[in-house]
Amino acid sequence: MFKRLSKYWWCQILGWGACSFLYFFYGFFFVKLDWWMFPYLLATAGLGILITHAFRAVIVKYKWIEKPFESVAIYFFFGIAVCATIDSFILNCIWYALNVGHWDEAFRSNWLQTFLQHSVFISLWAVIYFLWHYVEESRNSQLGQLKLEATVRTLELKTIKSQLNPHFIFNALNSIRALVDENPRRARTAITELSNILRNSMQADKAETVSLENELSIVKDYLALENIRFEERLKVQYDIDPETLELPVPPLMLQTLVENAIKHGISREVNGGLILIGSHVHDMCHEITIRNTGKFIENQQNGGGFGLASTRQRLGILFGKRASFDIKNIDHATVEAKVLMPLL
Repeated sequence: MFKRLSKYWWCQILGWGACSFLYFFYGFFFVKLDWWMFPYLLATAGLGILITHAFRAVIVKYKWIEKPFESVAIYFFFGIAVCATIDSFILNCIWYALNVGHWDEAFRSNWLQTFLQHSVFISLWAVIYFLWHYVEESRNSQLGQLKLEATVRTLELKTIKSQLNPHFIFNALNSIRALVDENPRRARTAITELSNILRNSMQADKAETVSLENELSIVKDYLALENIRFEERLKVQYDIDPETLELPVPPLMLQTLVENAIKHGISREVNGGLILIGSHVHDMCHEITIRNTGKFIENQQNGGGFGLASTRQRLGILFGKRASFDIKNIDHATVEAKVLMPLL
């Protein structure tokens, strides 16, 4: 039975029980206790619960909690006064019936004293009730805001991914098309590699991050397809710390940077060039670097294309200001793209 009681009823019972206990404490130490005090104290607690519960019903019915406090302050003042009047009147009737006292002066004096005391108790009840609901409202509002931000972030990531996927698929299809007549066996292998890319990219859409090892498998399949196009002009080297293979990275981010290196670097060089992919941990950050032959030019398409912009956007969504992305020339013939992500 007690397990089914809500927090509201627990607070009602404990609060008005404490009120009755204060009366008992005062009577025990300062006034001679008679038998009639015990039913009177029970009546005090029970009546306090009934009257404040009725007060709450009025608050809920007219939605006072949802209105600005300034506009309902006057209603609360009268509500507390009415509740205290009814409460003290009924208690004094009970007191008179139990104490068999005199109806005249003693009743009026005791009523005024009870009225003032219970005005304080009911006012305290109203303050606690409103503070509780305002705190709950504030907390629910914050939770709703967090859920909204999480939903927006998820939608942004999905939007970015949906734009990324076709970008490298079409390039791969063009490479495979060139092989169909020249080298059918290699074309079949290329189709398998493309299938691996598609499968991994579909799985990547279901998560905010994937392991670096999983991301590298996509990159290797992609580079195998690009090697069909560039042949000896494309050279690839890896400098991967094995301890970083299980670290989380945004899905398809590495593939996007590698594709950018080929599109705006290797493809523009007559003799092709080298792509060096590195992954290490420095100063509690996961550092990924992609170096490629070429030249980075500020304020041109290769610096402001969708691939680089989406990389910055995704890092910002996932890690905030704790992550960074930078691309620059490290000498006259080499471009370096560097991603720093905090270790989770």
